[in-house]
Amino acid sequence: MGDIAKDLTAGTVGGIANLVVGHPFDTIKVKLQSQPSPAPGQLPKYAGAFDAVKQTVAAEGPRGLYKGMGAPLATVAAFNALLFTVRGQMETLLRSEPGAPLTVKQQVVAGAGAGLAVSFLACPTELIKCRLQAQSSLAEAGAVSGVALPKGPMDVARHVMRDAGIKGLFKGIVPTMGREIPGNAIMFGVYEAVKQYMAGGRDTSGLGQGSLILAGGLAGGALWLTVYPTDVVKSVIQVDDYKKPRYSGSIDALKKIVAADGVKGLYKGFGPAMARSVPANAATFVAYEITRSAMG
Repeated sequence: MGDIAKDLTAGTVGGIANLVVGHPFDTIKVKLQSQPSPAPGQLPKYAGAFDAVKQTVAAEGPRGLYKGMGAPLATVAAFNALLFTVRGQMETLLRSEPGAPLTVKQQVVAGAGAGLAVSFLACPTELIKCRLQAQSSLAEAGAVSGVALPKGPMDVARHVMRDAGIKGLFKGIVPTMGREIPGNAIMFGVYEAVKQYMAGGRDTSGLGQGSLILAGGLAGGALWLTVYPTDVVKSVIQVDDYKKPRYSGSIDALKKIVAADGVKGLYKGFGPAMARSVPANAATFVAYEITRSAMG
């Protein structure tokens, strides 16, 4: 089996592990990010992450925490194939000689290139996922306007294309790239730096699963610490109405979020995101490394 096929297979397994572990946290993150600012004197729909969990489970049952999972699950193979394959190919280009381990700086470059590539797949997938996850707040607007809300990933895609055409699926592409490029650069760089630190050098082949879990978890945490405000901007743009948008673009969304909620508005849902990032990214890297090693 060639390296590309190995990266595709291992990346798919890693992506599925990430999704199963992390999706409930992601659902709560998006609900907190997308809830509208309350009117003066009124309380927000969700008091915090735990309140969002309680309201979601009470209204929809535990499966409500996995709402919107169909879209990323359907594309997880392609997304992770692209991420890990592009990263693998960039590693090949950056190596001084075949089989030579890369430096941390080279891993940062490889991660950035992979992030650019996956942005174009991540944008429509995340748009569908976010619009499904935010339906509890969108439902209130829908009830007022009499507009029926979509019932699943394909229905969301049809609604979006009806209102805005194919380009509507790429709403939020700029903040998506602003998240994926630096985010993956940081994630792969930190992952490699932690592994090399624990291994005492560039040869990290002898590290056990515990070390990989630690490195993967820290890498995921570093990603969200770096790009979280960009993710908030992406989420509010992607759940925005197509016919009567509140935001004209990323900068406008950023200004309005800060004007309404202050800088803390850029960190709505930060707790669930960080709680998700450590176990989900640890699962991704461990699943990837184990699968990749098993294939030789």
